[in-house]
Amino acid sequence: MDTEPDTISTGLHEVAKLAKRAPDLAFTTLGHHLTVDALRVAFSGTRRDGAAGVDGQTAAGYEEHLEENLQSLLNRAKSGTYQAPPVRRTYIPKANGQLRPIGIPTLEDKVLQRAVVTILEAIYEQDFLDCSYGFRPRRSAHQALRALREALGRGRWVLEVDIQSFFDSIDHGHLRSFLDRRVRDGMIRRLIGKWMNAGVMEEGRVHHPEAGTPQGGVISPLLANVFLHYVLDEWFAMTVKPRLRKEARLIRYADDFVIVFQSEQDARRVCEVLPKRFARFGLTLHPKKTRLLSFDPPKKRKGGGDPGSDAGRRTFDFLGFTWYWGRTLKGGMAVKLRTAKNRWARALKSLTAWCRENRHKPISEQHRKVSEMLRGHYQYYGVTFNYLLLKCFLDKAKRAWRTWLSRRGRKGSMPWERFVRLLKRHPLPTPRIRVSIFPTR
Repeated sequence: MDTEPDTISTGLHEVAKLAKRAPDLAFTTLGHHLTVDALRVAFSGTRRDGAAGVDGQTAAGYEEHLEENLQSLLNRAKSGTYQAPPVRRTYIPKANGQLRPIGIPTLEDKVLQRAVVTILEAIYEQDFLDCSYGFRPRRSAHQALRALREALGRGRWVLEVDIQSFFDSIDHGHLRSFLDRRVRDGMIRRLIGKWMNAGVMEEGRVHHPEAGTPQGGVISPLLANVFLHYVLDEWFAMTVKPRLRKEARLIRYADDFVIVFQSEQDARRVCEVLPKRFARFGLTLHPKKTRLLSFDPPKKRKGGGDPGSDAGRRTFDFLGFTWYWGRTLKGGMAVKLRTAKNRWARALKSLTAWCRENRHKPISEQHRKVSEMLRGHYQYYGVTFNYLLLKCFLDKAKRAWRTWLSRRGRKGSMPWERFVRLLKRHPLPTPRIRVSIFPTR
C-alpha cells in the first residue's frame, strides 16, 4: 500500500493491527474505508490494455471523466444499487490443443474489486500462514520455489496434489461461512455476494454457476486463498502436524501445493485422509495427477551409470518447473530444477505464433515484442540450475523469428548470414540467472 494516500494507508494499518491483535474478531464496519481515493488507487493499478467486458467500456474512455465515474461507482456501491454485470467468457488455446476458458469482467468491476481486495487484505494478511505464497502482497512464486528446495533438503517423500477445477468448484455456502469468521460488514459482503452470483455471458446467454469464484475477477484469488486457508493450511498446521511422527512441510501457491515429509508412514496417513478432508468441502483431488513419490537421491548404478540421468531419478513438477536430482560441480548430488517440458513448449509456441501472425510488421516493432517475450521468460524461469534451458529457448526463438521473417514476401528465405547481421543491429536479450533458489539465512 506504499502508493496509497496517507488517509487510506493509515486507516487500513489500524485495521491490520486490530486483526492481528484479535484473531477471532469479526469486522462489522469496513465500508468507510471504501472511498473515492481508494477507487482512484485501484484504477491506477488496473491494466489499461485489458480486454473490455460485456459493457465494452475501455480504460481510456473511462478516464476521460474519471472523477465523475468513480464518484458514481462509489455511490452505487454504498447505496446497494450497484449491479454486478456478468463476466464475458472467451477461450484461449492450451498447449495440448484444448481450449482454456477465461473470464473478462467489466472495467468498473475490476476497479471496485481491487479496492475491496485492498481492504480485505489488511485483515487476512494477519491470518494467512507462511506456507501460502500465491497472490499475496510481497510474496512470489520464487519464494515458494526457495521454500520447497529447503524442504526437500530435509524430507524425502513428496505428496504432489492437484485439485480438480478448483476455482469452479468452490462451494458458496462454505465460503460464506468462512467469510463470516472475519468479515460481517454489510456493504462488503453484499458486493461479494453480487460478484459470486453475477454469472457468465457466453454467446449472448448468461449462465449462473452454483459454485466457484468470479471468473477472471480481481477478488477471486483472495477468496480462493481464504477458502484454502481454512480447508487446508490451518487444518494442516493445527490438526495434522501435531499428530505426525516427524517433520512435514506444506508449500502452497494458490491451488497448487505439495507436502514434503520426512516419514513415509506420515506421508501415507495424510495421503489417505486428504481426499476425505477436501470432499467435506465439495472439492475433489485428481486421481491421476495426485501422487506420493519417494524423492531420495539416486544411487550409483552398476556399469557406471550416471545417477543424474533421466533414467536414474524420479521427478515431479511444481510451478512450471521439473524438480530432480542432479550432479554438482564437485561430483555430489543436489536437488535441482528446470523448466517443465509443457511450459517450455507452450512459451515457444506462443512466441512462434506471434512471429507468424506479425511477420509483416516493421523489424523494429517485431524486435521490441520478441525481446519483451524473452525478457518475460527469463524473469520467471531465470533461476539457479536453469541456464542451459534458457539458452536453448533463445536459440529456438531466433530460429522461429528467422523462419517467419523468411516468409515476409516473395524473395525467398532469409540466409543465416543476413539474419546474423540483423541480430547485430537488433540484438535479442541474452539469458541470465536472475533468482537464486538457495534458501536465505
